[in-house]
Amino acid sequence: MDIAVVTFDGFNELDSFIASAILNRMKDQGWNVQITCPTKSVTSMNGLEIVAQQPLEFANKADAVLFGSGMLTRQIARDEAILSRFSLDSSKQVIGAQCSGTLLLSALGLLNDVPACTDLTTKPWVQELGIDVLDQPLYASGNIATSGGCLSSTYLAAWIICKLASKEDAMAAMHYVAPVGEKEASLDHCMSVISAYI
Repeated sequence: MDIAVVTFDGFNELDSFIASAILNRMKDQGWNVQITCPTKSVTSMNGLEIVAQQPLEFANKADAVLFGSGMLTRQIARDEAILSRFSLDSSKQVIGAQCSGTLLLSALGLLNDVPACTDLTTKPWVQELGIDVLDQPLYASGNIATSGGCLSSTYLAAWIICKLASKEDAMAAMHYVAPVGEKEASLDHCMSVISAYI
């Protein structure tokens, strides 16, 4: 499985890195999780510079594509030069977005009257696009999911694992990252959030 974690300048580290770390728990099953960027390197909202593992076009052939958020997402959602590099197909790919990444799904025409989740800052911008924003951490319809809040990346990653592997695999990945002394409670809560969408 090829998984693209799409990451732009101004990215939120929690979105890209937490999801990437959880999804990489599937590496032994052949999952290839790659930070995917429009340029050779990108700089986070807090000044952390990272090197892209793959160019944006990697997302077009990936089995799953995950869009994180960032300080510049609103501008990126209006940048035709960047958007034109995507050719995604939700009938064949599992596609998720977190927080302001929801704006990118809308710009790419992937939401199609589906309600969405996002963070509180991005909420009015998503509503301006005529999208119903839900007050919950995750919502999915078919192969498209959106989530809201930095730590909702755990739900999005678990949802992707359930979609492309199994519930048991998702629980094993989440068990590894859950806090000691809270593992069972964390697992129960995570699965309660995503259970309606798997």
